Amino acid sequence: MAALSLAKIEKTYPNGFKAVHGVDLEVRDGEFMVLVGPSGCAKSTLLRMVAGLESISAGVLRIGDRVVNDLPAKARGIAMVFQNYALYPHMRVFDNLAFGLKLAGTSKAEVERRVRHAAKLLEMEALLDRYPRQLSGGQAQRVAVGRAIVKEPEVFLFDEPLSNLDAKLRAAMRVRLTELHRTLREQGRPATVIYVTHDQTEAMTMGERICVLKEGVIQQVDTPVALYRRPANAFVAGFIGSPEMNILDAELVAAGAGLAVRLGGHTLPLPPERAPRTPLHGPVKFGLRPEHIGIVPLDGSTPVPAKLRFGEHMGNEVFVHAEIGNLALTARVPAPQAESLQASPRGSEVTLHLQMDSAHLFDAASGASLA
Repeated sequence: MAALSLAKIEKTYPNGFKAVHGVDLEVRDGEFMVLVGPSGCAKSTLLRMVAGLESISAGVLRIGDRVVNDLPAKARGIAMVFQNYALYPHMRVFDNLAFGLKLAGTSKAEVERRVRHAAKLLEMEALLDRYPRQLSGGQAQRVAVGRAIVKEPEVFLFDEPLSNLDAKLRAAMRVRLTELHRTLREQGRPATVIYVTHDQTEAMTMGERICVLKEGVIQQVDTPVALYRRPANAFVAGFIGSPEMNILDAELVAAGAGLAVRLGGHTLPLPPERAPRTPLHGPVKFGLRPEHIGIVPLDGSTPVPAKLRFGEHMGNEVFVHAEIGNLALTARVPAPQAESLQASPRGSEVTLHLQMDSAHLFDAASGASLA
């Protein structure tokens, strides 16, 4: 396998539109890196530039110790799995897996070995004699992944490969792909993976590190836990997490020897460890994740009166939507605690308990974290 290095990578189209703005990214040898962001953030464009399917306007792309800017896709040592499986309908699964190897002049014995090995890794040995029309969506996607594995590439590229599957199959395939990456590592053949998705659940559950993109600019690169706990800005904070972080307009004010947040007409003391590095006063963005808001007292929480809007029942938990002043926010609470709210009409008074020691503050203008 090989590491990847993207240095000041840019993409500008002939009409002058700049899609990628000076991206710097290091993907370690054998790492599972996820590129995530909303539609139009250029994550697929960046992946296609790595694959050689899209030209690079500026910057340097290295795979291993080779600069590959001008190398054709077939010479880069990569294998790509697309959203569309693109299987040959008239060929059996075995022949779909073997087709590229046969074109490359690989010996019959080596083709057999690689195909059988990929089929075993993906638990699809029983599917080798079937035709694509006889496969489920999940099985067809496994064949597409297998076609990449048999190439034994330096780098695997995945472009939203699960988006055509239903929710249950997506969850199952997330586990299967994550286990495949770990299995290859345990076998001494670690796979370097770049995986593109707009689904932050996929990103959080699959990536060893995640690169969050917005409008062709990297916002933050870190582990899933670090992104969740220490977002670099309000965009990352709002994008990572489900339901998303509550991000509200607030004002930072003096409170005795410390600071407080003025929020929806209420003044909430701010723990010293959550205060900005540089003391300031005035408008800020206040962030608090739904699980840090309760309808019963939480450890170190501050009670705030609110008005109930509605509840979303998710089975074992309820997303309680309420308002503090004119600010809407969401609490994530265990279902038994929310039973008392089931008969409550819209606009009912409810006390929310905010864990201020889990709060985040962001610059009102730039969105940058003030932690």
